[in-house]
Amino acid sequence: MYQTHFGLSDMPFGLTPNTGFYYGLPPHEEALQVLRVALTSGEGFIKVTGEVGTGKTLLLRKFLNELPEHYQAAYLPNPCLEAEELRQALATELGIAEPRHTLNLTDAIHHRLVELCQQGKQVVLLLDEAQALSDAALEAVRLFGNLETESSKLLQVILFGQPELDQRLAQSNLRQLRQRISFSYRLRPLLPAETCAYLAYRLQVSGYKGMPLFHGMTLRLLWQASRGIPRLINILAHKCLMQAYGRQQRQIRWRDVFRAAQDTEDASAPVAWLGWGTVLILTGVVLAGIWSRWG
Repeated sequence: MYQTHFGLSDMPFGLTPNTGFYYGLPPHEEALQVLRVALTSGEGFIKVTGEVGTGKTLLLRKFLNELPEHYQAAYLPNPCLEAEELRQALATELGIAEPRHTLNLTDAIHHRLVELCQQGKQVVLLLDEAQALSDAALEAVRLFGNLETESSKLLQVILFGQPELDQRLAQSNLRQLRQRISFSYRLRPLLPAETCAYLAYRLQVSGYKGMPLFHGMTLRLLWQASRGIPRLINILAHKCLMQAYGRQQRQIRWRDVFRAAQDTEDASAPVAWLGWGTVLILTGVVLAGIWSRWG
């Protein structure tokens, strides 16, 4: 597509969470630090929430990749699990052959965790999109916290989810799980300067060596249209590069951002992020066009 045009070795703004494009921006680095501290302290339950597209899954994969050797991760990316399915999925991750009865399955998980603990392994269960778990599945997660020795937890649980997870946990029937969460962090959108650094880094990793493609008004408009959400930043930047390629130019214009925002359903409407200065400029352009036509 536009890779050759811009001298890129890779697509810089793909939507698949790729740790090769991870850039240590403050919100993500702060979240990683919370996870590291919580894990080291042996706390049973940890929670990370953030709006759709703020980079939770990328953060999760980055965290998984840097886990020390004495940790064993059980990663469950599918939230559409009932309580029994959740237990079975955990058993599979721990290498346990499935017993027929729930009681036997719970005992098997407990015995396997004790065995791993005796081998010097600490097990970490990571649940992505946790806001989609049923109440029964969340209760099963809470009961995992009861698996412990006299001195430490046999299983640490990290919940990744959208803000709806906080709303779920605020319910009275889930208060026992809520009270067990010792550490939590909420990812925020990127600030304008962070968005600039994010765009530049992804382009650099993809092999770009030219002048900055996003700066000044184009950068400001892109940040406002995306609301600082990395996934939207990627979508809008990709569409801007496509438009510049279509014109056979290597410069991103504010019109490219305007059209990309109009073509992206969750982007902020143009009227919401056009400053008064830009409105006056556009008004002048329109009036000049009318005057030249009718003058």
